[in-house]
Amino acid sequence: MLPLSPGRKTPVGNCADCRTSSHAPAQCPCLPAGRWCHGFHAATLDQDRIRQWWRERPQFGIGVACGAAGLIVIDIDAHVTEPPARDRILPGIPIGEQVDLTGLTNGFHTLGVLAALRGRTSPDQDTETLRVRTPSGGMHVWYRSDRSWQSSVGSSPARALAWQVDIRAHGSYIVAPGTHVRNGPYTPIGATREPAPLPAWLAHELERTGHLPAHIPAPRLVPPRARQAVAAAGSGDSDLLTAILAPVHECGRVAEGAGFSYLLNRAAYTLGGLVAAGRLARQEADSFLRDTALQARPGQERRIDTIIRSGLAAGIKRPLHDSGRQP
Repeated sequence: MLPLSPGRKTPVGNCADCRTSSHAPAQCPCLPAGRWCHGFHAATLDQDRIRQWWRERPQFGIGVACGAAGLIVIDIDAHVTEPPARDRILPGIPIGEQVDLTGLTNGFHTLGVLAALRGRTSPDQDTETLRVRTPSGGMHVWYRSDRSWQSSVGSSPARALAWQVDIRAHGSYIVAPGTHVRNGPYTPIGATREPAPLPAWLAHELERTGHLPAHIPAPRLVPPRARQAVAAAGSGDSDLLTAILAPVHECGRVAEGAGFSYLLNRAAYTLGGLVAAGRLARQEADSFLRDTALQARPGQERRIDTIIRSGLAAGIKRPLHDSGRQP
């Protein structure tokens, strides 16, 4: 926990010495002494220190350092405004001109569209976890995670889940429910008061949009049959193809919510680039993709064939040459 300025959602300001001197938080004498300089770096689980802070300053608000607490919070904004360019509404998911965006004006809408595309419940409707209504009409959806996810702002071109949806995780803090600021309280919704584990489908979306954890487990190998087929084809790209197909194979570990369609389409697009560069035959590419996909999602031949066909066709337009080979 860390103290927030009375009536505001920002941490209490530094002391006079810290304001006038330049030093790293780790070198600040205030923190070992039990004071609160340097924002979320002052966060603590020391119950004696916490009681002292709020006994001396009961008007302080309460903040929680997300990364240190093992939290990732989906911060949904409700600022009604015109949406940005179509490629920034749901980063990585094309929205064609034929799609009518009338009425799409805030983060609840964009997150709802993303959830619908994945066949999942939108986080703002997730009654199994802690949800907090913000004074501005937005919502904080709290989840637990043991991975060090990176934070983002929903309009960032570098890393973003959806327009007007921010991610509060490692390196950021969140306002705790019950805190009052000048324009109102942070109010918990529904009966659930504990953060639930981060849903698998959201974890995959966060990975897809660049919120990569600091430590990523090595991918498992693709099925031996696919690896042997690559070697038999004489492509010389066995290890590369293993890496490309591994995320599709990983989907077989969960029944749903793994982003299977996206991962298969991405693999097909990449293999299409190899086909166009003459590094792989079209028939082999189709066979490798289909064999791997059917092991992960048996009985979904029609869906798999449609995704592979589309992904390969798009990838073939962009030849994928290695760094030592000229186009």
